[in-house]
Amino acid sequence: MTRTIDINSDLGEAYGPWKMGDDAAMMGVVSSANVACGGHASDPETMYRTLRLCREAGVTAGAHPGYADREGFGRRIIPMTGEEITRLVAAQIGALQGVASLADCPVTFVKPHGALNNLASADRAVADAIAVAVKASGLAMLAISGTELEAASRAAGIPTISEIFADRGYQDNGLLVPRGQPGAMIHDASAAAERILHLLDTGRMQTVSGAEIPQAAESICVHSDEPSAVALATELRARLEAEGVTIAPFA
Repeated sequence: MTRTIDINSDLGEAYGPWKMGDDAAMMGVVSSANVACGGHASDPETMYRTLRLCREAGVTAGAHPGYADREGFGRRIIPMTGEEITRLVAAQIGALQGVASLADCPVTFVKPHGALNNLASADRAVADAIAVAVKASGLAMLAISGTELEAASRAAGIPTISEIFADRGYQDNGLLVPRGQPGAMIHDASAAAERILHLLDTGRMQTVSGAEIPQAAESICVHSDEPSAVALATELRARLEAEGVTIAPFA
C-alpha cells in the first residue's frame, strides 16, 4: 500500500456574501487546497481569506481555474477556442498569484475545475491548451489519473501529480460519472474510505459497473461543496492513518 499520500479539496468557492462549504473545517483535514480564482467562484477577498487559512493551517495552495460561469458554478461547457482557454487559465492563475503575494502564501500547483477539467480529461486539444498556461506559470499540474490532461501535462514537461476522487463514481473508461447520473456522487464515508483503501492496496479503482481499472494515486480529492464533505474527509483521513498511511502534501 502507498505509505504517503495527499488529500486535496476545492476551497475558496464563495464570493461576496454567498458562502459555499466549511473551508475552515476542511483545512484541518486536507493537506492541499485548490483555491478558486475568480472563474466559477471567488473574488479577491475570498481568495485572500482562503490563502491565509492555508498559511495558518500549513496547507499547500494551488490555483483552481475554471470556466467564467458563476451562475453554473463552472459545471457547464462554454464554447471556447484552445487559445481562449489558455488565456482564461493563465489569467486566473495570475489573479491568485497576485493575491497570494499579499497573503504570504505561495501557489505551487494548478488543478482545473469542473466542466473544464472534465472536458480536458477526454479532449487532448483542450488538455494541451491548459498545459500551455500551466507550463508558462512554472507551476505543477494536479490531473485526474489516466486522462488526456495527465498525458498532455507530462508531454509538456510539467511536474504532474496523479489525482483520484474519494467521493465521485468512475466509468469503465476512467472518466468520472457525470453529475446527475446514478453513482456520480458517493456520500457514504465508510464506502468511500473502503474504495480508496482498496485502490491503494491494489492499484485498481472500482467503477460503477463493478469493474476495476488501473489508477495511479498521489492525491485524493474530496469535494467541499457537499453537506457530507467534512465528515467524509475526516473519516477517510482517520481510516488511512489507521492503516499506517501518512497524509502529506505532494512534493
